[in-house]
Amino acid sequence: MTASQLHPSEQGLGTHQQLGLPPCSSRILFGIRCPACGMTTSWAHFTQGHWWQSVQVNVGGFLLAIVACFVVVVSAACFVNPNLDLMRYQKPAGIAALGITLITLLDWLFRLNQ
Repeated sequence: MTASQLHPSEQGLGTHQQLGLPPCSSRILFGIRCPACGMTTSWAHFTQGHWWQSVQVNVGGFLLAIVACFVVVVSAACFVNPNLDLMRYQKPAGIAALGITLITLLDWLFRLNQ
C-alpha cells in the first residue's frame, strides 16, 4: 500500500506532495482548503492504524479507506467464488458513495469556518 509508506503531515494536509504531486490548487488560488485536502494524510494515518487521527484529518478519507477494505474483501470473495452475484452490492455501494460525498462536503464546510 502506497499510503502506508507515507509520513502523515503534521499540518494534516500536504502528504500527497511526497508522491511528487503539486500543492493543492485551491489553497494556492483561493487560500482555502478543498474538500479533498487531507485525504492522503487521512489514508496514511489509516494504513498505520492511527484511525482517530485519520478521522480528525479528513472524515471522508477515513470512510473511503473503510470502503476500500470492503472492496478488497468482496474482490477476494469473487476470486474464491466466481459465480458471486455482485449486483446485490450495487445499491449499497451507491448509497455509501453518496453518503461519503455528503459527509466529506459537510466536513469541508465545517473546516472552512474554523
